[in-house]
Amino acid sequence: MPSRVQQEMSRTEQLFGLLLFIFACGTVSAFGAVITATSVGDWYQALQKPPFNPPDSVFAPVWTALYLMIAVAGWLVWRHAGLRGARIALLLYAIQLALNLAWSWLFFGLRAPFAALVGIALLLLASVATAVLFWRVDRLAGLMFTPYCAWLAFAAVLNAAIWQLN
Repeated sequence: MPSRVQQEMSRTEQLFGLLLFIFACGTVSAFGAVITATSVGDWYQALQKPPFNPPDSVFAPVWTALYLMIAVAGWLVWRHAGLRGARIALLLYAIQLALNLAWSWLFFGLRAPFAALVGIALLLLASVATAVLFWRVDRLAGLMFTPYCAWLAFAAVLNAAIWQLN
């Protein structure tokens, strides 16, 4: 059953909202990719990595799928409750996106794995909290955040291993 907020929104408004969420996540992804490109060809290749480090070809498709899922999750929460009804959840969502971009800057831009480890710990906490708040508003949105949180947990372990090895 559509929420009151959904009933008040036209299809055009809902589509525009979806496009805004995709644009926000795409922008974070694009800036992260630009930052990553500054180091991935030389510095990152020279680092010692643990045996569980995925091949480089895995990262782009995984991140693309995750960004799309978190964009849709944010949109579902906004569509279900609106900005007022999900103010804290959507604020935390924006914070985790900023922390996501900050991690790229710390790890690849500054080439500082320990600072990036601190950053990804904060990102993981913010993302889990976002998933919980999203679950309370729209269960599908909370579920769509779960793979992102799992990937971030894996990335944190990988980040810690790289820091330790180097």
